[in-house]
Amino acid sequence: MESTAAPTSPPLPDVRGLLDGIPGQRPPPRAERPAEPPAEAAPRRRYRVPVPFTLSYAAVLVGTSFLTAHVGPSLVHALHQGSSTDVAHLLRTPVLVLVASALWVAGGFASPFTLGFLAVLTTLERRIGGVRTAVVFLLGHVLATLATEVPVGLAVLVGRLPDSSLHRLDYGISFGVAASVGALAGLLGPWLRWPLLAAFGGMLLQDLIAFTDPMTNWGHLIALAIGVGTWPWVRRPAVASAPAAVPAPAAVPAASPGADRQPGADRHSGC
Repeated sequence: MESTAAPTSPPLPDVRGLLDGIPGQRPPPRAERPAEPPAEAAPRRRYRVPVPFTLSYAAVLVGTSFLTAHVGPSLVHALHQGSSTDVAHLLRTPVLVLVASALWVAGGFASPFTLGFLAVLTTLERRIGGVRTAVVFLLGHVLATLATEVPVGLAVLVGRLPDSSLHRLDYGISFGVAASVGALAGLLGPWLRWPLLAAFGGMLLQDLIAFTDPMTNWGHLIALAIGVGTWPWVRRPAVASAPAAVPAPAAVPAASPGADRQPGADRHSGC
């Protein structure tokens, strides 16, 4: 048998020179990761005083109590007399003595009304804010003072009391504290509200029955009633002031061709 040679394929042309002329292929674009926004600096935590009105007022009372404990009795009496909301001072400088009389604590800073001041006003301010707490305190202090001193002046006028009653020493924070107790009771639940009013009102009635200082004792009861009268107001939630809406800019109408020409500018004068 004859062997047949396997067919051979023609040799491939040398294309090395041709490949050099083909431009290099660009690699596929790499997907870029979106740039992460720079981490914002953590906001600096600002310390906020929880009850600024109560703490500021307490600091003033500490200062005046320290003063009365370390100066002479004659100077203390002169300061109290000058701040007294008696009839004579109310007729001459009412605003000054109504403010000044609330800067002193009768009996010093260790008085029971001081503890009541701190406990009641702190709780009240946490619930209704410093402004409304100050208003409640001032209402009790001012209105109860006027309610007790005006009758004294009228009684002196008609001859029922001596003229010395016009200079009766009257100062302290007790009227404001009593009004704050009355206002705070309106914010508590029934199981706390009525026992608080019964206990505090009963204590005031006992002082009135003892008849040691009837005008002041009546003032405490009046101030408590004033605080109770503020219930509809203190129960109303505080309305936060909404930011003023910025008005949208008015759309400017597109100017029509020739709108900037004056009438008659296109007309040719006949000549």
